[in-house]
Amino acid sequence: MLSETQIAAFVRDGFVRVSAAVPRATVEACVEVIWDRLAEHGVSRTDRSSWSSPVVRIDCPEDGADGEPFAAAGTSPALWEAYDQLIGPDRWWKRQGVGGTVPVRLPSREDPGDAGWHVESSFPVGDSWHTNVRSRDRGLLALFLFTDVGPDDAPTRVRVGSHVDAARVLAQRGDEGFGGVELSPLVRRASADRPVAHVTGAAGDVYLCHPFLVHAASWPHLGTTPRIMAQPGVALLGSFALADRENAYPVEATIMDAIMDAIGTPAAGIPTR
Repeated sequence: MLSETQIAAFVRDGFVRVSAAVPRATVEACVEVIWDRLAEHGVSRTDRSSWSSPVVRIDCPEDGADGEPFAAAGTSPALWEAYDQLIGPDRWWKRQGVGGTVPVRLPSREDPGDAGWHVESSFPVGDSWHTNVRSRDRGLLALFLFTDVGPDDAPTRVRVGSHVDAARVLAQRGDEGFGGVELSPLVRRASADRPVAHVTGAAGDVYLCHPFLVHAASWPHLGTTPRIMAQPGVALLGSFALADRENAYPVEATIMDAIMDAIGTPAAGIPTR
């Protein structure tokens, strides 16, 4: 269970680390499966010469025996309690696994080509993916550390407090939202003055991030071992109403507070087109 101090930090910063959220034995079992999947891409755990790309992505395993350790990781009681505290009970999908993709960042000085500042998209519109101010379909971004991550290991970068800036940008277009290509430069500029923190920690730690947190990959990877992390969304059942601040849980409350600061009232002025 998150403490009051941790929840306050989430509201202020846009993220909180849940230390040892996944037991070490479960993490190690997940890593074994990930390496088996990497071998299908020609990446060997024991042959460093095969680590030729700065990043290799795989889908997070969910089915059969390979999915069992990920089911254990994704249903961690510590995480489910935290989801209830941050999103609200019965507001999120109780996925029996981790989900999302696993970007494996290998030691390299090469630009991986995916290190731009952005906010995660959450729902499809035609052939593109969008984000809107009510955070349709996304309650949180979760960053599962499957390896120890230090400052030299290409840790994810986050702009502290940038969820506030992104909410104000998104409020300009309401329910329609923005496509990712259009939104990224807008939130990058809006959050440019925010301090930067790095997602570092021990294998088994999980960072829970506000869905509007502006973040980016980092490079070069100057460490000696691959950095393995999953980055699933915690699915929201529907959208935040942004109408009842008194009873809102932290994710929704921070959106409402950001909008109130910007336009003087939580929901007024949000387009619904």
